[in-house]
Amino acid sequence: MAYLLPQLLKKSAQAFPEKVAVWARGRSLSYRELEEGSNQLAHLLGKLGVKKGDRVGLFFPKSVESVISMLGVLKAGGVYVPLDPQAPASRAGYILGNCGIRILITNREKRQALGAAALASVEHCILTDQEETGKAGGVLEDAVLEWSSLGHFPLSYAPEVAMTEGDLAYILYTSGSTGEPKGVMLSHRNALTFVDWCAGEFRLSSDDRLCNHAPLHFDLSVFDIYNALEAGAAVYLITEDLALFPASLASFIESQRITIWYSVPSALTLLLLHGRLTAEKMKSLRVILFAGEVFPLKYLRELAEMAPGAELYNLYGPTETNVCTFYKVERDRLAKLDKLPIGIACANTEAFLITDDGWLARPGESGELCVRGPSVTHGYWGDEEKTQTMVVPNHLQTAFEEKIYRTGDMATLGADGNFYFGGRRDRMIKSRGYRIELGEIESALLSHAAVREAAALAVPDEIVGNRIRAVVCLHPTGPMPGVDLPQRILALQQHCASRLPPYMIPESIDFCAELPKTSTGKIDRIKLAAAG
Repeated sequence: MAYLLPQLLKKSAQAFPEKVAVWARGRSLSYRELEEGSNQLAHLLGKLGVKKGDRVGLFFPKSVESVISMLGVLKAGGVYVPLDPQAPASRAGYILGNCGIRILITNREKRQALGAAALASVEHCILTDQEETGKAGGVLEDAVLEWSSLGHFPLSYAPEVAMTEGDLAYILYTSGSTGEPKGVMLSHRNALTFVDWCAGEFRLSSDDRLCNHAPLHFDLSVFDIYNALEAGAAVYLITEDLALFPASLASFIESQRITIWYSVPSALTLLLLHGRLTAEKMKSLRVILFAGEVFPLKYLRELAEMAPGAELYNLYGPTETNVCTFYKVERDRLAKLDKLPIGIACANTEAFLITDDGWLARPGESGELCVRGPSVTHGYWGDEEKTQTMVVPNHLQTAFEEKIYRTGDMATLGADGNFYFGGRRDRMIKSRGYRIELGEIESALLSHAAVREAAALAVPDEIVGNRIRAVVCLHPTGPMPGVDLPQRILALQQHCASRLPPYMIPESIDFCAELPKTSTGKIDRIKLAAAG
């Protein structure tokens, strides 16, 4: 296993200097160019005061500069924090402040959209979109630096920073139950444990072409970027505009001869339904991986027929562990399955089930899935209470002190030796592969002056996993009762859009005079869901 993530790039840059490393928006970088560009950025960040453990934000749409930025931050000893480029300014601003980000790599449009309040903690912005003049910006004097500033720094080597594999590499923010996103801290060791397992299991080589469909703030992208670097393969970044059109995406897979695909099942379902797929378009694929939500079996069976030459894998794991279990789909068994397994533990990882009374579940007995091993997160940035709740001592092992991660997912161990997913212990759901805490949506709705009560509900959907429905009670004397229904719905959706990313905005909103309550005075969500 490599010692630190940037060493994956260094190894491949030495072996394949002129081979394409990354492609996006019609542009590509060779391994040599990626190594040199990330070296230069690391030196620039060092001049701007970035030290070991400092967080650097990335807030711009996918491009070749995205991968330069990730690696440049790591080479400087920093911790990169990718932000959703579609997130509203309030959410991005919260993450910047919460993480203490002083250096932000962004572009002109995103910087302007953030505004002064969101940028309060930021001392320097490095802009990835170069002005037409091509004039090189300053290095230390300017609060806003041009990408051409990298040209002032050495190409051939990175700064020397004393680090170990236990140091943080990146922080990924996911939906939080308190109404604010939470930052999952991942180390070099966490990521390399996953990369090392993938390299052996999927036999990646320099001939492979990986398709990065997931956003870079989503943990699925860790596979695409770092396994490509480990193997000396090429990674093709699927930008937001291409991802919207399944037919164009299907043609892209064929024209670029993609060999490895990894996405949420809903993306594959949309390809099947609207991508005008043929076996010819899928013939280059040798491995198809999916994770993040349950894959409806009828669509998985269709995919298996459409791509007969590809191995299919169901991967499972929260951001806090990346992937911890996997199931290689057995085609001869697929027609008989009534539930898809999440499989067995990955190498160098142990997964087990804990019952409500705190002991190991027996085969066939339901329990909370827990994980131990070097892939387990350090915890949550700036939230020791949350960390102590989810990353807990392993009371089943007393020989030495060890932490395990409680996933919050219920599962059973089948007679076939595979784990089977049984749903969430709490109210976190999956939609389009994103983890969504319904309480965060309720918090956004309740922040509207006209809203008295709000409940967010998951409506199961075989294509995207879940759609989001909200039920709202308005103040009788508030600003909205006289407004017609479509305008009320639009106003609340626009209000949510200013506080939440697009995938968390309720698709339908119903209104009622009073939300039903349980005997303890809590909102009766079971009754609400049944009435929907």
